[in-house]
Amino acid sequence: MTKVHFIAIGGSVMHQLAIALKHKGYAVTGSDDEIFEPALSNLQQAGILPAAIGWDPDRITPDLDAVILGMHAREDNPELIRARALQLKIYSFPEYIYQESRDKVRVAVGGSHGKTTTTAMIMHVLQQCGQEFDYLVGARLEGFAQSVNITSAPVIVCEADEYPASAIERKPKFHFLHPQIAVLTGIAWDHINVFPTYDIYKEQFAIFIRQMAAGHVLIYNSTDPELAGLVEQEGQHLKRIPYQMPVHEIHNGITRIHFGDAATDLAVFGGHNLLNMHAARLVCNELGISDVKFLTAIATFKGAAKRLELVASNAHCVIYRDFAHAPSKVKATMEAARQQYPDRKLIAVLELHTYSSLNADFLEQYQGTMDPADMAAVFYSKHALEIKRMPDLAPGLIAQRFGREDLLVFHEREKLEAFLAAQSYQDTNLLLMSSGTYDGLDFGKLEQLLPGQQ
Repeated sequence: MTKVHFIAIGGSVMHQLAIALKHKGYAVTGSDDEIFEPALSNLQQAGILPAAIGWDPDRITPDLDAVILGMHAREDNPELIRARALQLKIYSFPEYIYQESRDKVRVAVGGSHGKTTTTAMIMHVLQQCGQEFDYLVGARLEGFAQSVNITSAPVIVCEADEYPASAIERKPKFHFLHPQIAVLTGIAWDHINVFPTYDIYKEQFAIFIRQMAAGHVLIYNSTDPELAGLVEQEGQHLKRIPYQMPVHEIHNGITRIHFGDAATDLAVFGGHNLLNMHAARLVCNELGISDVKFLTAIATFKGAAKRLELVASNAHCVIYRDFAHAPSKVKATMEAARQQYPDRKLIAVLELHTYSSLNADFLEQYQGTMDPADMAAVFYSKHALEIKRMPDLAPGLIAQRFGREDLLVFHEREKLEAFLAAQSYQDTNLLLMSSGTYDGLDFGKLEQLLPGQQ
């Protein structure tokens, strides 16, 4: 029996991989110095929750076939030190995914934005069409019990992000997947704590393209001039398939999409989602799925969790929650909300939560991103700044960087809640964008904001 040990098993995707390998029949153990929900309950239910919290080098034994190292573990971790001393095979998460999928057709979806949604669309269509496949995706998806699955399926679909693989392997995760079919959705600078300049960030995508084997498929967003130029420069050895905005129309808040002679109404909307859908369609074509079958399946796709997720609605108001946090994602989400309901007022609130978004120098990347909103607000938690050991942000500076003198800035959840409660939502939509929680905002109570509910 294959024996695998996870150092930092409590991570959001680490614990999902651990459970997937347990289901595959492997002997799985793990450790961590803190494990929170939902990982705690998930690991307990799978029977692989560590008996004690903390690191213990005695857990590292010579008979282990693999040690998988999470991002949370540091180089001085006592279990890692023991694993190195025993010369065991040590893998980062993406390195191990590759080891488990060497004999599969590997699909990798990379890019600065749209990775999760594009991956989710491909997974949804494959599932609806009855195809067997493994997957790795960074969000909870309807119809899938977990976010990682490793079986004997012939195909694996991976969300491929550019963040470092582990504490001892600083190269981006997507450099380890070596896909036969790849998607690149676009390039927009992010993760400045890891990639301090745009050129360093862009080079990671150049490396990804160069590493792909000759003749393999690269599906790329040709409406992104930076990406299109990079693919032209670095991807001559590949089968290159460009994509762009598909033919579509919007009527009464419903988007209808066309591929050739076939068309369908969609449950999702927005230019970014239509671009993601075109990429997903081209991947599915490569996997043998026709446009007609693709459209039949994609019509029932409702989106990934927190991606323009419907919180509440009635005839006069729709409230959305979205994971958007990086500038390119905020811009795309704002434009989608504006275009889908052009005759409604739009109130938008963005939480600055990530290291990049809380950096005063990086804030200028948000210039103009919230312009489509009739009323715009930014929220940040002073506690988040303290945790990241970053200086406070002046409201005037934030407004200047966003290019909106009328930008409202909140750093106390209670004041944000009071602002939201004071607005009229008659023929008005509300959009809340964040990778955080607005310091514990109760999203379940937002339905009370709908006209007629007060």
